[in-house]
Formats: sequence, structure tokens, C-alpha cells
Amino acid sequence: MLVQKGGKMAKIVRVEIEMADLKPKVRRSDAIQSFVSQETPILRVFDADGAAGTGYSYTIGTGGPAIVSLLERSLAPRMIGREAEEIEGIWRDLLFATHATAVGAITSLALAAVDTALWDLRCRRAGLPLWRMAGGAKPSVPLYTTEGGWLHIETGALVEDALAAQEAGFGGSKVKIGRPHLSEDRARLKAVREAVGGAYEIMTDANQGFSRPEALRRAKVLEEAGVAWFEEPMPADDVAAHALLAAATSVPVAVGESLYSISQFKDYLAAGACSIVQADVARIGGITPWLKVAHMAEAFNTPICPHFLMELHVSLVCAVPNAPWLEYIPQLDALTGEGMRIERGRAFPSEAPGLGIDWDFVKIRRERVMAPVVVE
Repeated sequence: MLVQKGGKMAKIVRVEIEMADLKPKVRRSDAIQSFVSQETPILRVFDADGAAGTGYSYTIGTGGPAIVSLLERSLAPRMIGREAEEIEGIWRDLLFATHATAVGAITSLALAAVDTALWDLRCRRAGLPLWRMAGGAKPSVPLYTTEGGWLHIETGALVEDALAAQEAGFGGSKVKIGRPHLSEDRARLKAVREAVGGAYEIMTDANQGFSRPEALRRAKVLEEAGVAWFEEPMPADDVAAHALLAAATSVPVAVGESLYSISQFKDYLAAGACSIVQADVARIGGITPWLKVAHMAEAFNTPICPHFLMELHVSLVCAVPNAPWLEYIPQLDALTGEGMRIERGRAFPSEAPGLGIDWDFVKIRRERVMAPVVVE
């Protein structure tokens, strides 16, 4: 047990908040949007012993200033004087302090910045990497790539990217679907399948683009292609429609990147409305609730394959036993030094104490788009 002077854990004395805006290295488009920027709030928490932890969150496009404002005005002031190790208590108190805006994206994304910073601080004080501190289930995880499968990419380029990923040892590629007619999706998937063979996984993602009748039509095409899963086929708040779809197709239904609370995942699992959960540590509100979703999914014999944030999720998927994949979409290269270790298509979490993210604060200052805020 880590005991500080006087037998007490160190209290939080300062919180610093800033925001960077990261431009994607490649064009990213899906059935409902194109990603032009990635606003990334970054929060640092300092304790009375001088230790610090760094956390972050993100938005696709806009909304970052709203998260920063919520952190500055409502959350950070309530952290001052709290014992930094009481992560569960802080998370719950902050959630209820902002109950008028919860459950929802802005609150969850703000809570994630706080919670990841506190977990980083906890791990650094303990001298342990996150993947061990949170469970230590396995030392590495297979990768699948999404970067070459965006909806605007032509079929020939889809095939080339999938073959390159296969050659590099990746276990699968994601292909975005939702072209105007299912014949287009069929042709794209058929070309990729013929190129990579039957043993290579193809994941598909509709980004909530279909009605239930159209999702049922497209599911037949996905069965033909032998895909690994049908991700976000319909609007995420329609649990009943997903339950009907899941009962009507052999293709596993995956949901989660657009869910913002543990209870929403509970509803999906209890209804048999999904076969894979894709909790995003930022959108669920941090590591604390992410781990609860992962363990709840395990109780339902359901895998968790998180959305995005590979630099952080690599440690979490290695912490739990029911996480078979990590999604490859580089996010933080512009803000970090050494990146995630990849060998023959497998990702390895960092052994350094903390989240395992090698933050470069000179780079962060260069990329920030808002003046830093200090709360003491």
C-alpha cells in the first residue's frame, strides 16, 4: 500500500486544462460524416507531493470548448482538496454534480479527461503500467486496421490497403459501408474478400446509417462476405431494432461507440441486441466505467472491441480477458514521442508507469488552440 507522510494519500492541489486540435493524416469519411479535425482536451492533475497525471478526451469535429468549459467551471474546482486515490468517489461525485447534463456526450467526455488523468497519477505513484494495474490479462493484442477502409476510398485502394495490412501481420481490416445501393457495398466487400482469402477478417461499419429494413437487406450481403461484425447498423438509441436485427442475422452486431453510460450497455446486453460491445473510454466517461462495461460484457460471454483511441485502449484491452482486437487508427502522433509498439500485427502496451502514453508537452504547446487554464 502506498502511504504518504502522516499516513494519508496526497490531495489534489492543482488542475491544468488545455486543448489541441489535431488534423487527421488521411481523409476519414463514413456514412454520416467526414472528420476534418479532432479537438483534444488535455487535463493534468497535480497532488500535494508533486506527482502529476495526464488525461485526455476528444471530439470528432467540434465541441471541444464546451468540454473545456465544463472542466474549468464545474469539475476541476470540485477536485481540489480531494484524495487523488479515491477515483471511484471522485468520478461519482462529479457525475452527480453535473446531473443536469448527464447522461450525455459532453459530460462523459469531460469526466473521461478527469478519470484518465487520475488513473495515470495512480499508476505513476504505484510504479505500474496501466495494463497491469487494471488487470494484467495478456501482454499483447491483435490489430485490425480502419485507416484504409473509409467510405470514399475506391475499391482498388481498399484491396491494396487490406493486402498491405495482411502482409504486415494484421488480422483484419474494417470496410465502411453505406454506399447509396447495396450492390456497391457488395462489390467492394467481394473484391476485398477475394483478395485476402477466407481466413482474414473483414469488419464492417455503417455508422448508424441505416433504417431497420435496410439494415436487414445489407445484413444478407454481409453474410455472403463472411464478415466479422456489422457495426452500428442503426441509430444507437434504438435497442429494440438492434435486438430484432441480431435475431434475424448470423452476422455479429457490434455497438458501443455512441453509448455514454454503463446502463445503456446493460440494456443492449440484457436484450440480446448485440454480440460485441465497443465501449470508447472517452465517450463512456473514463477508465473507471470502461472497466465496468468490460467485466459486465464478460459476464454475458461477450467480447469488448473498443472504438478508436488505440494509444490508450491498448492497455485496457490487455488488462481484461475478453478483448480480442484493437482498432488501428493513429491519433496522438502529433502530441507524443515514442508511439505504440507494434510487431507483426500485434500491439504491445507500454511497461512505463502510467497510461503508457509518451506525452511531449512541447508538441502539445505547439498544437494547442486555447490558452491553458489553471484551477487551484
